[in-house]
Parts: sequence; structure tokens; C-alpha cells
Amino acid sequence: MKPGIPKGTRDFSPVEMARRNYIFDTIREVYRLYGFRQIETPAMENLSTLMGKYGEEGDKLLFKILNSGDFRSAVTPEDYAGRTALQLAPRFCEKGLRYDLTVPFARYVVQHREELQMPFKRYQIQPVWRADRPQKGRYREFYQCDADVVGSDSLLNEVELLQIVDEVFTRFGIRICTKINNRKILTGIAEIIGAADKIVDITVAIDKLDKIGLDNVNAELRSVGLSEEAVERLQPIISLNGTNGEKLAVMRSVLAASETGLKGCDEVEFVLDALRDAGLNNALELDLTLARGLNYYTGCIFEVKALDVQIGSITGGGRYDNLTGIFGLPGLSGVGISFGADRIYDVLGQLDLYPDDATADLRLLFINFGPKEAAWCLGLARRLRREGISVEVYPDAVKMKKQMNYANARRAAYVALVGENEMAEGRISVKNMETGGQQSLSPEELTVLLKNA
Repeated sequence: MKPGIPKGTRDFSPVEMARRNYIFDTIREVYRLYGFRQIETPAMENLSTLMGKYGEEGDKLLFKILNSGDFRSAVTPEDYAGRTALQLAPRFCEKGLRYDLTVPFARYVVQHREELQMPFKRYQIQPVWRADRPQKGRYREFYQCDADVVGSDSLLNEVELLQIVDEVFTRFGIRICTKINNRKILTGIAEIIGAADKIVDITVAIDKLDKIGLDNVNAELRSVGLSEEAVERLQPIISLNGTNGEKLAVMRSVLAASETGLKGCDEVEFVLDALRDAGLNNALELDLTLARGLNYYTGCIFEVKALDVQIGSITGGGRYDNLTGIFGLPGLSGVGISFGADRIYDVLGQLDLYPDDATADLRLLFINFGPKEAAWCLGLARRLRREGISVEVYPDAVKMKKQMNYANARRAAYVALVGENEMAEGRISVKNMETGGQQSLSPEELTVLLKNA
């Protein structure tokens, strides 16, 4: 039977890996420029670290690892009676695969608290696993690219993270719009209309304004239990438009009676003002319908949309106040972002934005004409590699056509042909694989060509 891989996982070809590494390397370089330092945590964590951190649904999606040996020995027949697999899991399994990078990061901060200099700026690019039902765009194994600052309440951290977002997508060549909102504004809206438990329903309905129109949005608001008075109070928010400044002015008027809501307006205004003269290349828009992670985020929240491709959010994040409280260290504020590497991969592909050198990793292939020629080429290959140039010597003295086909498949920029005459003259015949042009070069001239072309 032909071997396969589990559903929801993927193999990556050399070309795909070159493109993925282009994404990771770009994000990593920008993180580094802003002073973030890389950490890694184990693929598996103690199950006690993971359970109960993602809600009941999240607990079901954790991949659990059976204990070594006779994992059933500690469980009696009575234990099985009336218990679900989820309830029995902690008896069979002491470890699980990480579900995200946030909870392991919280565990890391608490465990290493005495070693860390606050504020602590970390980034992490690693795979996570979820026992989800695989479908298009949803995998059981995928990468997250997170950056967080913990131990600082300053809104300058939000400003820097949004600059990072702008810089990364500028380097990719992807046009984006970054949406920003604040959890305190949403709390204020719920306060003034007397419907604190309906804020998610409200934002979902308002988000449909462009698709279904004002009357249908209002009808949907009534259908989720809002009173006529509450619907009436929401009208200035539903029809909110204009510049970011104009939107904030309306919100300050609407939220005049909500201290929390006005605090949210202040925070958003600080971030927008700080970024106004920061030379951003992409749009930054206040969006009152943005309501990600309501139970988790406590301040500014943001989400990034690609403008030229129909796809969901490609980056998101926000401010949270109690990252480490789940492990007994309360009150440690933080703010973070996460780039969606898999969606970014698809966007770059659809827009044909991968640079040629992201996949063309071989600069030169030496054609093999026989043992003496190959030995001469090996010496030159060593010299070129010391200059940081990727070089291969074809291992077998087979027909030229086969070797040239290999060069094309490897997308080699140049092919070197070294026969008896070239060896006698100490020169190399070099063919440009794109133009077809050929020239005779000394080793020094070849090095200059390969480094500069």
C-alpha cells in the first residue's frame, strides 16, 4: 500500500520550503530590527499546562500523548464507568502537543520570571497542532509567527507592533489595510445601550452593513433581543464613517457617559496620532465592528486584511492584561501580534509576489565531463563556496542533455563547462541559463559575476 500522511498535515517540496523560509526570514528580520528576541518552547507540554486554557471546545482539540508503558494500570474499571474520553484523558496522558504559542509563552514567563528583564520582547516561530476537522485552509499542523511585549503598559508597544506589520507587508509587496479597535470602546457601547451580553451579536450584525443594508442590520439587532431604544442608540455607530478623527469624535459623543468607553477612545487616538507621521505605507483604519477575542483582549485590538485578494485576516493581535494569571502570576500586561504564515503564503502566490531568488537557490552548476574535469571543478567549487556562492558539481559524467535538464529543474542561474582546453587555459566557459549567452572567464571574473549578477 502506498504510504501517506495524516489528514490535515502537509509535505513541503524544496520550492515550497524556499518560499516558506522567505516568509519566515522576512518576519524574523523585522522582529529583530525592533529588538525582539527569539525563544522556542517544546512541541509537547504537560497536559496540566494546556487543559482548561482554551475552553471546553479547545480541550477537545488538544492532541494528547499516551503515557509510556502500561498507561491503563492506574485506571480501575470503576474509573471507566460514566466518564467521557475527555474526563479520562488526564489519567492516560500526562503530555499534549501545544495548541498555540501563547499559553506556552505564559508558562515560560512564569517559569523563568527571575531571569527575564522587563519589559520582555519575544518572538516565536514554531508549529502548533489542533485535533480539528481538516478542511480547505484549516490544518491540524500549522505555523504561528508571534511577537509579544510583556511587563509594560505603554501604548508605544502597540505603535511599534503596527509599524512591524506595515514593514513586513511592505517588504512582501502586499497592499493591506490594518483595522484597529479597542475592547474598552466595545464595553462602553454595551454599557450605554444596556446590553453587555450582546456585544458579539451587535458587532456581527453591524459588520454586515455593506452586504445587507441598514434596515436588515436593524432587523437582525432586534432578532437577537435588543430593545427599540438600544437599536436607536446604536444608529450613530452603525452609520459611522469618515476619517479616523471624525469617527473618534462621534464615538466620544456617543460614549460621553461611559468612562471605560472614553478611555478606549483615548488609547486608540494615542496610537493613531503616534503613527500619523511614522511614514506608514499602508492604510490604518478605525473599525468599530472589529471584536476579536473578547474574553481575552482588554485594550487595543487589530486585524490585517489583504486588499487585492479575497481571504480572511492575515495578521491579528491586541492588548491583554493577564497573560500569566492562569499560572498564578496575575497582573502582567502584554500586547502581541501573530502573522498567519499559511495565508500569507497563499496571498504571495496568488499575486505572484515571490522574488526570483526566493526559489532559485543554485547559482552555478558545473557540468561533469569526466574524472579529471570533475576534480578540477571541485577545487573551484570550494573556492566559490567560501565566497558564499551556492555551487554544485554534477556527480556523474552522463549525457550533456541530462545534466542540462537537471540545471533547468534546479533553476540554476549559470552552467559552467570545463573541458581539457579550459583546464589548460585556466578559464571557465559560463552559460547564462536565462539569456543563453556564453562567455569565457577566469576564476576571479567568475566569482565577481556570480556575486554581483
